[in-house]
Amino acid sequence: MTTWISSTPQERLQVQHIDAAQVTSSQDLQLDGNSYQAIRGFGGCFNELGWLALQTVGEQERNQIIKELFDPEEMNFTFNRAPVGANDFADHWYSYDEVEGDYELKHFSVERDEQVLIPYIHAAQQWQPNMKLFASPWSPPTWMKRPKAYNYGRLVMTPENLKAYAQYFVKYIQAYAEHGIAVNQLHVQNEVFADQKFPSALWDAESMKVFIRDYLGPAFEAAGLDTDIWLGTLNGPEDMAFTGGYGMKLDNYNRYVDEILFDDDARKYIKGISYQWAGRAAIQRTHASWPEIELIQSESECGNGENTWEYAEYVFHLVNHYFRNGATAYTYWNMILDDQDSTWGWWQNSLFTITADTHEVRRNPEYYIMRHFSQYVKPGATVLGTTGHFNSMGIAFRNPDGSLVVVVQNALDHAMPFTFADPEHNEHSVQVTLEARSINTFVVD
Repeated sequence: MTTWISSTPQERLQVQHIDAAQVTSSQDLQLDGNSYQAIRGFGGCFNELGWLALQTVGEQERNQIIKELFDPEEMNFTFNRAPVGANDFADHWYSYDEVEGDYELKHFSVERDEQVLIPYIHAAQQWQPNMKLFASPWSPPTWMKRPKAYNYGRLVMTPENLKAYAQYFVKYIQAYAEHGIAVNQLHVQNEVFADQKFPSALWDAESMKVFIRDYLGPAFEAAGLDTDIWLGTLNGPEDMAFTGGYGMKLDNYNRYVDEILFDDDARKYIKGISYQWAGRAAIQRTHASWPEIELIQSESECGNGENTWEYAEYVFHLVNHYFRNGATAYTYWNMILDDQDSTWGWWQNSLFTITADTHEVRRNPEYYIMRHFSQYVKPGATVLGTTGHFNSMGIAFRNPDGSLVVVVQNALDHAMPFTFADPEHNEHSVQVTLEARSINTFVVD
């Protein structure tokens, strides 16, 4: 028996049960006998504005939203992200130590996070006690930068700064551990190529290599941390205002990665690479050149706040693209937002919208796209090789319990016949008609 879950612009998460079609082969989509990477799972980012919006609804509704996001029987977000200090969806900019010249970090404190981000994460842990978390900074403390501002600029590469900044991360991980939150991965800088109006910092390849090799890696070792260091998050190559010595062409972007990974002393500390935004253009090349390096997608492209079905269809293609090119996780960006303008002028899509005036809760189209994957594709599932005309619109996974999950889109404006075949197991086959503009998940137990 196969469970078929279907969503269209008009109806969402429609469930029915169908019998196997006994199809022995399919030109639409069929398994080719290959299996690839095991995935960590799906998640989103714990942003301040999401938690603050969530406080405007009643306790019962607030708990329901958290349940839908993190309950293993619902969205099942198991692999999530947190900012180290302020990001672009913080209520205002801050770091954990803004005392000029405090190289010993005597004034380091996560007191602000204790009011917003840590309660947000604790709420998720009620449903996901073994949740995995990766963290990344948007900006170092301003006194370590030139210019001394949260937005724009870069870390000043003095030994005193580099040593203190490495200890800044050690203290962050230790402080979160004291609150019962394990930071499993540190991704050294959000969007290394982007000089933004919100908290940001540029890192050229040489600076990143030196910091990881000579300061951050040794600091983690000396502190006995088991947090993995990741090269990321990488947001290039195209359409980015990176001016750190490499141009915006794809070949030069790949050179950035190679410059770091070919240094064995730096490479030994790097457990993976995270890509987002235009990094989608580089992931295939990196996966081919460095197949031993784990890759994840670290931030789904956010749209412009209109939350349309058309953009959700684009996100479906992003999920498909990243997993087909070696990624082991897909991370959404703003899980929850209100419907007001952002703190810096670009409002964005979210899974949930909570209207500021009426406190109405809306589940947006991307909520359903993510759920078509994350509810049914479990951590540890392997990506399966497929062939067929729907290959760019579908993907298959094998869950740890042996169940088969196929997620497929009909992007056309009319219904389409569709067959799926597992040549080794005819009882896994599917033969249906996909509704126009639909997303479909098939679960074969």
